[in-house]
Amino acid sequence: MGDIPYSNGTNNGNGNANGNGVNGKGHSVLNGYRKSCWYEEEIEENLRWSFALNSILHTGATPFQDIALLDTKPFGKALVIDGKLQSAETDEFIYHECLVHPPLLHHPKYLNSLFHINKIYVVSPRFIYIYILDFESNNVNISVIDVNFSPKSIFIMGGGEGSTARELLRHRTVEKVVMCDIDEEVVGFCKSYLIVNSEAFCDPRLELIINDARAELENREEQYDVIIGDLADPIEGGPCYKLYTKSFYELIVKPRLSKEGIFVTQAGPAGIFSHTEVFSCIYNTLRQVFRYVVPYSAHIPSYADIWGWIMASDTPIELSADELDLRIKQRITGENRYLDGKTFSSASTLSKAVRKSMVNETHVYTEGTARFIYGHGHGSAYKLD
Repeated sequence: MGDIPYSNGTNNGNGNANGNGVNGKGHSVLNGYRKSCWYEEEIEENLRWSFALNSILHTGATPFQDIALLDTKPFGKALVIDGKLQSAETDEFIYHECLVHPPLLHHPKYLNSLFHINKIYVVSPRFIYIYILDFESNNVNISVIDVNFSPKSIFIMGGGEGSTARELLRHRTVEKVVMCDIDEEVVGFCKSYLIVNSEAFCDPRLELIINDARAELENREEQYDVIIGDLADPIEGGPCYKLYTKSFYELIVKPRLSKEGIFVTQAGPAGIFSHTEVFSCIYNTLRQVFRYVVPYSAHIPSYADIWGWIMASDTPIELSADELDLRIKQRITGENRYLDGKTFSSASTLSKAVRKSMVNETHVYTEGTARFIYGHGHGSAYKLD
């Protein structure tokens, strides 16, 4: 176990911070003056993001990555992996509601692909009446449809902290969630420290697998209604960048989706300047594999940027704000803090500049032509007067 490196904010002349012997065990007192503890992450070469800490709760290293849990003043507990902030207590709900609920709510379009549905009436949280036009007789029939036609089986790639599973298990129709994370130590670490997800880890519908997600999907025969990529960012030298490639989507992910299945992945920064790092090329890569691809984004305060997600399917992904709100009421236990129909409509309406850039993107993500988010290990805690 190692400490997060500290510095006193001075520079040693080559651009690197000099720690000057401060060991990072809480706050220090020098010359009778109490120093503050800060976390700093280098977002770009000339841009850093920092915030004050109450304490460092845990640091460690696994065979795959470096991990830390920080108690921050503005964002509560924050999980840091390989020097990149992954989630923070006060705003992780934005990321995880955006990752999980849009694909589950858009799956399926009831029986629209088989019948012309004239009207839908909700009669209970589980059952709906639908008026169906019979093409042969031209008669209108009334049928009762079980809402459990909705997604039942989900596969999570990554998701070791448990928050994605927590949001999935709020859906009444979900019968099985397979969470596959490569790093057993990170999963154990999150089980111990992130008590907000303790119920999810104990839910009998959750199957936890410690394995490489690619190998696990490749070796499984069953198909899933939704596959979720809750992976670490594609960082050079990191364990996950190969799971953003065209060959992976085409040969591994798509064959494991059921009919009308939806794939969704987190896709990195999606800001006006940052979206060209990986967001736009992941979008273009998915367009080579799936017929319908929907990018969307939201601001996450602890990330200091807008973040992006992308849904993909061979079935149209289109519901109105009212239809989404109806499905939220039918399917989800409890109330979302962030996402509703209007919020998703806004999230999937990208700015003019980003839309233009996405349409014009030609780069396809492969192992040989991979793009990476800036920096591995460019995060540190330090003490400042």
